[in-house]
Amino acid sequence: MVGMTSILAPAQPQPYATHDVTNQPPPLAPYDASADAALLEGLRREGAGWAEEDIRRLGRRAGSAEAQEWGELANRYPPELRTHDRYGHRIDEVEFHPSWHHLMRVAVAEGLAGAPWAEDRPGAHVARTAGGLVWNHTEAGHGCPVSMTYAAVPVLRRRPELAAVYEPLLTSRVYEPGLRVPTEKRGLLAGMGMTEKQGGSDVRTNTTAATPTAEAGLYTLRGHKWFTSAPMCDVFLVLAQAPGGLSCFLVPRVLPDGSRNPFRIQRLKDKLGNRSNASCEPEFDGTVAWLVGPEGQGVKTIIEMVNCTRLDCVMASAALIRKTLVEAGHHARHRRAFGAPLADQPLMRNVLADLALESEAATTLTLRLAGAADRAGRGDAGEAAFRRIATAVGKYWVTKRGPAFTAEALECLGGNGYVEESGMPRHYREAPLLSLWEGSGNVNALDVLRALSREPATADALFAELALAEGADARLDAAVTRLKERLTTASPALARRLVELMALTLQASLLVRHAPPAVADAFCATRLGGDWGYAFGTLPDAADVDAILERALPGED
Repeated sequence: MVGMTSILAPAQPQPYATHDVTNQPPPLAPYDASADAALLEGLRREGAGWAEEDIRRLGRRAGSAEAQEWGELANRYPPELRTHDRYGHRIDEVEFHPSWHHLMRVAVAEGLAGAPWAEDRPGAHVARTAGGLVWNHTEAGHGCPVSMTYAAVPVLRRRPELAAVYEPLLTSRVYEPGLRVPTEKRGLLAGMGMTEKQGGSDVRTNTTAATPTAEAGLYTLRGHKWFTSAPMCDVFLVLAQAPGGLSCFLVPRVLPDGSRNPFRIQRLKDKLGNRSNASCEPEFDGTVAWLVGPEGQGVKTIIEMVNCTRLDCVMASAALIRKTLVEAGHHARHRRAFGAPLADQPLMRNVLADLALESEAATTLTLRLAGAADRAGRGDAGEAAFRRIATAVGKYWVTKRGPAFTAEALECLGGNGYVEESGMPRHYREAPLLSLWEGSGNVNALDVLRALSREPATADALFAELALAEGADARLDAAVTRLKERLTTASPALARRLVELMALTLQASLLVRHAPPAVADAFCATRLGGDWGYAFGTLPDAADVDAILERALPGED
């Protein structure tokens, strides 16, 4: 029995011996979200080098542990709708977690909302876009009201008396949440309400009715919107059917006398991603609205807002692509498998380098589009034509690449990337939104065809841009020739094929002119030359993977 007792007696336990944490990467934060050669070079090249110090400062703040936690908490605790107060009064308010307000406060203070319109300085819009590329490393949802506020300003300028009242507040760097009389606040946010349940992108089928009042330019609205994001904005640009046809209106949440304008929020949308941001269905019933632009020209009036927010879709996708690349690179550097760091494994290096090419192409194109927008706003007709077609092309392609990219970056983390704590599932859910917002892929592809047929200067501007790289790479030259041939047979059914080739030749031309040879050669060989598989991580042996990774992930390789 003594012997049996000794056999059954438990061994002296080793405290937590089975829970020692090994072979796990340290937290990424703090890091510098602006440590991106393609970003900084593009910032200087597009005329905003004067903003580099601010962008670097904002990049360090975006990568701080505090800001990263704000992004996490704003999504963990999504907004909540309060239709009535405790006494039964209709209030239609949405409550956000404090982290949302922290993110918004920084974004507005850093000029990422309407501030560039108040700055008479070349490159102001480029600097704003670069700021978005780094600040969006925190989280994407709060970028929605920031973007809409930015985009509302040029639309309001179509009615100078309204712009005189609202523009100084929309371009303010003060974030002041809460519904109050707009002119009593130090800063405003703007949203928009376009789509309705029966039409979606086909806004000409909208049924919301606008009835003129006795006061010139003042109407009342009755109807229902299907998707209206950021309902706690102060003012909204809304499309509705006036007697003269579809028109654009300014709708404030609070009227000048302090009363609530009818803006009844029926529900908040339960979305796949973008959960920190509220999207709702508002109902208008006697809602006061001011006409912006002529009756019957609602689409023409609001299209400038769409052009601006489409650029921001490209920017947000490029930021998400870069953010997930940084996450994947960090994990691969610190995680070991089969006796060596993942970052030293040849196939993982191929995957990371391929992702790095995609990220640089997206960032470079984003900043080129921002430069065109900046110069178009200063009267450059050639840049305006280029912006018109290239923004639609970029919106289609970069946002399409986002979901596949984030899925591959998530896979670099293996099972660790599939748990919420890693943050990668949030990025993955966010990615598809950007190809939907401001027109799906079909809408943007058809818009490119529309520009080509109605505005011939857009094709001239695109090929003038491509010609700047003529002779630098035979694969690019061949692709441009193919593109010219396809233009002669362009049809709606083949619009996506045409736009994809436009996007790839445009990205390649920018990289050939501005990126190191290792980046440009690998991009042209794979995206244009066909030496590529169907998934990321299929770069050819000739690709200089070491040089690509050193540029994309300095200190991470």
